Parts: sequence; structure tokens; C-alpha cells
Amino acid sequence: MTKSGWYIGCLLAVMSVFSACKNDVANTGMSVLDEDDEIIVLADTFAFRSAIDSCAAIISQADSFLLGEIETNYGVLRASILTQLACPEGFRYPVGEGIKNLGLDSVCLFMYYSSWEGDDDSPLAINAYMMDKKTFRYSGVYPTDLKISDYCTHEKSILTNHRIVVASEKLDSIRNSDGTYSPMVRMRVNDDFADYFWNIQSFEDQDQFNDQFKGLVLETSFGSSTILNISDIALGVFYHFEYEKTPGKDTLVYDMKAFYANSEVRTVNHLYYEDKQQLIQTLQNDSDTYNYIIAPAGVYTRLSFPMKQIADSIMRHMRDPLTGDTIKRPYVNKAEVRVAVENKFTGASSDITRNEWLQPAENMLLIKEQSMDRFFKKRELPSDTCALLGTLRQGTDSLGNATYYYTYDLSDFLTTQLRKENNDPTLNMLLVPVAIKTSTTATSSTAVSSVRQQQTVSATKIRSAKNGMKLEIVYSGF
Repeated sequence: MTKSGWYIGCLLAVMSVFSACKNDVANTGMSVLDEDDEIIVLADTFAFRSAIDSCAAIISQADSFLLGEIETNYGVLRASILTQLACPEGFRYPVGEGIKNLGLDSVCLFMYYSSWEGDDDSPLAINAYMMDKKTFRYSGVYPTDLKISDYCTHEKSILTNHRIVVASEKLDSIRNSDGTYSPMVRMRVNDDFADYFWNIQSFEDQDQFNDQFKGLVLETSFGSSTILNISDIALGVFYHFEYEKTPGKDTLVYDMKAFYANSEVRTVNHLYYEDKQQLIQTLQNDSDTYNYIIAPAGVYTRLSFPMKQIADSIMRHMRDPLTGDTIKRPYVNKAEVRVAVENKFTGASSDITRNEWLQPAENMLLIKEQSMDRFFKKRELPSDTCALLGTLRQGTDSLGNATYYYTYDLSDFLTTQLRKENNDPTLNMLLVPVAIKTSTTATSSTAVSSVRQQQTVSATKIRSAKNGMKLEIVYSGF
């Protein structure tokens, strides 16, 4: 045998020894593991159903409000605003020794809008009325279909005339320090209302102020192509007075006091979708292929998961085949649902056409249907056992085209459900568009601090369950 052949033979012999040792170690480990202690890891895919669902109204809790009327591919939306004004507690108009000739100059209503939907150049006419019948309770819950006639008689407008607004003109806009503009609408009120409001001289507390001034109703009387996203509302009282600044010489002072519709009071958006039931029926005709979530119409998509089928399929691996006793505790490690968005997403593009500007919702909540009313009325936050928050994400398909979707991991949710003694045959969950607020925690991470039903306009077209949505589950037991 050559020297090189001898080296090769030795090397192979050593390798065979280590290989045998490795197999022995592996087999030894398995041989000492009790069968009941063996960890099971399996995967499965389940089909589920999806369908259009709707509610009569949503709860009005927004930070911005819609005003106007607009015709879209998904119906005609009309929006009005009912709002209280905050009492400037402790405020007094200038009175006392040395103050004289205190007088009212004018009262103006200001509205600031952050954006608008629809036709840039289509005019709309804004009008305003006093809430002269009753007002809101701060702690009350108010739906978007409340009856305006319960709060206002509409006997007389408080404006000198209708205010005609073209959203893109920004005639009353304020120039900010960074060079941008805050679009604003300024409306002069009539003398009767100005005198009435000027004569309110007591600002001890909000309840007393509400007794004297219940609030305002803002509506549009014509224009069907534009809706404004109102961010701030204020009533400004402009007045003057004189005082003796130097002996024998009076100084004339012009001043203004603003009364705001802020977080200290209630503002409610009244929303009405014309022919809503007809819209829902039309959307349902397409439900085998696509489903829809439309805000603020209260049109949702229901996902119906076969909970008993899922539980039975998983738990049969966790039971003794002879006795039927549960011998392993189930854990769902991953349970992903991907909701594919089908309508075009154009972001902030200035080339959006009339048929494209209804954009998908940025945030979409997947929530147990039976928990929805309680969740929003009590202002709860997303949790693994009730509601999951999804954010619109972008991906790429095999051809390099942009795709958009929401994803939800129901693993903790399903683990809790599996451990119940009895499961309902079906678990119904709703896809609901929401507006969220975030805050920074003590560890400098970002956390969701509030979730509200979305009141801005959006339309999300998704692929239906029959058109490809699946629930993919990885689970284990030990």
C-alpha cells in the first residue's frame, strides 16, 4: 500500500468511529425521552369565509371632522358638525376703575381645514346655527346618525350670509413660520347673534356656560363635490376699551377673545350616506371575489373562522388515542392572516383621478364582532385576546409590481381559544378602519395610546376569502 493510501484508510476509519458515536448519542437521547414528553410541532392551513357587514352609525370620537357633501364610487356622503365651545374659566372682559368705553366690534367664526376630498375647484356654501334645544354631556357617547333636529330648530342662521368656499383657493389662509399655509374659513356672524354672545359675561364653569350657549351646528347648503377635513373651530369676539395709561391721556385698546371647540368639550360629526343599503347590496354582489371596508360609512368585512374545526384538528394531536385524555398542552406559535389590498394606492400623488382618490385605510383593526361596541365605547386598546391592529404595508410581487396588504398574527388569540372547554363553531371578527394615536414610553419605544373609528374618508378593496385568503397555523404541544 502506498503512503497516501495508508493515510486515506486511517482517515476513513476515524470518521466512521465519530459517525457511529454521533448516532449513538442521538439515539441515546431519544431512548431516554418519555413518549408523553415528546414535543409535537405541526403546521396546517385552514380556509375561512368573508363577507360584507355594516352598522347604522359609528361613534363620533374624532380629532378632525368632515363638513360638506361628496359623491363617490361608494355613495353620496353628507357631513355636518355639532359642537360646544370651551368656557375660558375665570375670564373677564376688562372692567373696573380706569376702564371705560368697553364695546363690541364684531364676532367671527373661524374654521381651519387640514385637507379636503373631492373636486379642488367646486364651491360649497357653509351655514351656521345655534344649538337652541339641548346640548351634549361631556361623558356621553354620541353616534354619527344622531338627529340634528333634537339639538337645533334651524330657525335662523347666525351668519350674515352663506359663506361660499372653494377649498383650493385658501382665501383666508394663515401663513406659517415655515412658509406653508393653514387653510382657514372666516365667517362674520350677524348682529343679533353677536349681541347675544357678547352679553354672556359669566365664565365661572363649563356647565353654566353651556346653559347660556349650548353650541353650534355647521352645515353646507349646496355643493356636492367637496368635503373639508376640519381640524379646528373657534369663535372670536373682537372688542375695544379705553384706559388711562398716563395721567390725562386715554389709550384705546383693541383685543380679541377666542372660544375654542377643543378637547374640553364635545364635538360630534353627523354623517349620512345616501342609499346606503343599495350600496351594500351592490358590494355584496361582488363578494365572492372582493370585499370592502368603507369609512366613515360603517361598511366592514367580516372574517368567519371555523373555530371548532381548528380546535378539533389541533387537539386530536394533543390527546391520547386510546383514552381521549388531553396529554399535551397546546400552543399556537404562529397564525397568520394576510389581507391583500386590491385598490390602487397613490399616497400623496397630485395626479389622483376622481375614481382613484378614495385611498385604503392606513390602520385596520381586526376585532371580535361581539366586543366591538364595548371596545370603542370604553376606549380600549388593542390586545391579543380581543383586537389586533394592522398597518398598511407595501411588498413586491414576482413581477416586481408593488403590492399592499395588512397582516395579523392570531397566535396568542387562538391559544387562549383552544384552552377553552367548548368553542363556538365559528369565530366572527370584523375589519374596521381606525385612527390611532401613539405616545413614547419610558423606554423610548412607541406605543398606541388611543384607537378610534376612522371618520375621514377611505375605501379599502380587499381580496375575499374565496379569492385566496387563508389562515396558516404553526402549533405545538408538550
